[in-house]
Amino acid sequence: MINTKNKTLIGSREVIFFPQLGITLRAKIDTGAKTSSLHATHLQVIEKNDQEWVSFTTLTEAKGKTSSVHCEFPVYDHRQVRSSNGQAHWRYVIEAEILLGKTKQKIELTLADRSKMQYPMLLGRTAMNQHFLVAPGKTYLQGSLSPFVSLENKCT
Repeated sequence: MINTKNKTLIGSREVIFFPQLGITLRAKIDTGAKTSSLHATHLQVIEKNDQEWVSFTTLTEAKGKTSSVHCEFPVYDHRQVRSSNGQAHWRYVIEAEILLGKTKQKIELTLADRSKMQYPMLLGRTAMNQHFLVAPGKTYLQGSLSPFVSLENKCT
């Protein structure tokens, strides 16, 4: 039996805020995907403080507009990920804090070009496991973009 006592109900689409990056995105909630994925282009590995970092361009959404932003983040891992079409690709993994509704947690995110996808982020089941239950027929149960539009973007 599934323990639902302390879990938040989320829809198949939700808004996710990244406090460390200062960005807000609409995400597809995907129980079929193990790992979460964040849209990233122009990936470049850099060294910072004797540690491997990845520099990339991602998106943020505010006031009905989508903007590109440049971010730098420590590399958490390199991982081979199998896409929905069965192809395996090596991807950089970052560990970042997210805020979904009132739930704040650290999750692992693979960086991938999701420009052909409808949503710039995919929240996989590993990130949902401890905190969320999904109502597949519902969307944006935890609110819209509006609570986060005044927060400063920490990427450039």
